[in-house]
Amino acid sequence: MDFFENLISERLGGKQFGKSTEIYKFEKIKRAKAEAKKMHPDLPLIDMGVGEPDIPADYGVVNRLSEEAGKAENRWYADNGIPEFQNAAAEYMKDVFGVTINSPLTQINHGIGSKPILAMLPLCLINPGDVVIATTPGYPVTSTYTSYLGGEVYNLPLLAENNFYPDLENIPEDILNRAKLLYLNYPNNPTGQVASKEFFEKVIAFAKENNIAVVHDAAYAALTFDDYEPLSILSIEGAFDVAVEVHSLSKAFNMTGWRLAFITGNEKLVKAFATVKDNTDSGQFRAIQKAGIYALQHTEITAANCERYSRRFDMLVSALNRVGFKAVKPKGTFYCYVPAPKGTKSGITFENAEQVSEYLIKQSLISTVPWDNAGAYIRFSMTFDANGQEDEQRMIDELEKRLTKLDLVF
Repeated sequence: MDFFENLISERLGGKQFGKSTEIYKFEKIKRAKAEAKKMHPDLPLIDMGVGEPDIPADYGVVNRLSEEAGKAENRWYADNGIPEFQNAAAEYMKDVFGVTINSPLTQINHGIGSKPILAMLPLCLINPGDVVIATTPGYPVTSTYTSYLGGEVYNLPLLAENNFYPDLENIPEDILNRAKLLYLNYPNNPTGQVASKEFFEKVIAFAKENNIAVVHDAAYAALTFDDYEPLSILSIEGAFDVAVEVHSLSKAFNMTGWRLAFITGNEKLVKAFATVKDNTDSGQFRAIQKAGIYALQHTEITAANCERYSRRFDMLVSALNRVGFKAVKPKGTFYCYVPAPKGTKSGITFENAEQVSEYLIKQSLISTVPWDNAGAYIRFSMTFDANGQEDEQRMIDELEKRLTKLDLVF
């Protein structure tokens, strides 16, 4: 018997840990890519499954890190962050979202990426038996940690008939009585839906009525297009009473691997987070925080990203619709979320989106991400590898050509 078989915690599966044969969705995609490349060695991969920016961090950000990395004063533990970053984050909230943070040192704290922040927040609120209300499809980290803590997750599906907003009006009373936290993400991954002021007002009223904290994952909040302006839940009256918002530098500033984010909003919940964080990590490298300050002060980096993604959306949506998809350009994120085809004219039938994605990879070397949580959908990402508008158009034309050959049925 394995020495650790009786030692692994039940939250990880106990004696069954490591014995599952289930393959994670993204691992399946990775394997399918490798197999397809062997089958079609002369056909280049069109990778529209990547959820990371397609270009590296701005030179100014990199240069600031280079300048700061070797300075003696940056070698110390950062713990709960440096005041300069907190103040820069407050200015960013004011400049981009019109949100005033009265006390940056107590209402803002940094994280080593948004993922750890979202993982730690349940530790601040959830006891065994408590409930987290989360949207699905969505980013699962907060829900995962809730389950680790003996809490329960109640999922609200994001459906097209509800404009990809959660239905807050039909949650069972038993769930509401035990709920501590509502997790939201707008602009939304993967649907691309953005929040309206009316929606956030409804959320705040719901939270106050039911004594539920709101955690708004704003990873894509600054990536917006056309006539939609970046919107923070904290810009809505009453939000500071019930909500915190988590902002990441990964998507807006092309800094995914740099691991830098911040939480802001309700002072007591930010303080609770800081307490947990202080017992979990020793903070992000000070030089990276100072490079992050440069990014937050140069929002033209985000503006250039928005221009590029918007242009690519216009190309992709038109191409997808010509093939038969029902694609709509979203007003935020860099994801295009479309109903999956039902089969092919040759008689193939798809039971779910996962089968569609696998078929696209193996037959045409087109990589997408499937979602079957609330209907069968596939997600195309605007972060595909292309250098400039001409190359982007070439990629989209090739995508359309390959999809047309498949004779998909919708």
